[in-house]
Amino acid sequence: MTLLRRAATFALPLAVAGLALSGCDQAKPDKAFGEKVRAYLLEHPEVLMEASQKLQEKQATQQAASAQKAIGQYRQAIERDPRDIVINPAGTITVTEFFDYRCGYCKHAAPEIVDLVQKNPDIRLVLKDFVIFGHDSEAAARIALGAKDQGKSLELYKALMAEKSLDAATALRVAQGLGFDMAKAKAAGESQAVTQHLADTEALAKTLALQGTPAFIVGDTLIPGADINALKLAIDQTRAGKAKAG
Repeated sequence: MTLLRRAATFALPLAVAGLALSGCDQAKPDKAFGEKVRAYLLEHPEVLMEASQKLQEKQATQQAASAQKAIGQYRQAIERDPRDIVINPAGTITVTEFFDYRCGYCKHAAPEIVDLVQKNPDIRLVLKDFVIFGHDSEAAARIALGAKDQGKSLELYKALMAEKSLDAATALRVAQGLGFDMAKAKAAGESQAVTQHLADTEALAKTLALQGTPAFIVGDTLIPGADINALKLAIDQTRAGKAKAG
């Protein structure tokens, strides 16, 4: 049982009991009524599930509204930070991915992301290294960002994501295998500029109230998690809107 469901389990009986106490003449809890409520909930646990689902839907709606406002306010940082790695820079539909190279869900989504941008040159993919899994994740991010100006960023992204047990040494080996000038990549990746870049990305993710990785943004739409179908739908809707406007 999730924390949310446990909360609903306790909150709903209390709320119902609260209604019993809301009458003008009610002086103390009605024990018999409370026992009836408990018996009903035990007999119909689906009521608690329904309450939990409604709460989740309400929270999701509130998060989406909050995210939409923040996206509009920080669009330049989300889509046009010149420090970010960008795939298909001439694309007209911007997809921003907040990710971590050691995130299992990010790794699961990566092959479809790569396929998506390779087959759709109108998709401009912005990669934002939101480091949440510690030193090895940061090391991989620094190598990728340090090698950005040497090209082959999509190949490096694909290769790093394919490593199931990625650590700093493995990230270095993967980059070397792709033929990068590692002296230049390491020097650039360990610079204060990249340190600031990673800190700014983390601050932006927190401002957008991102709960984890991956998280995608297309236009005003936030897609939390590796929901590729929702991502494709947002892309299709954006493409259709541009075609209609044009």
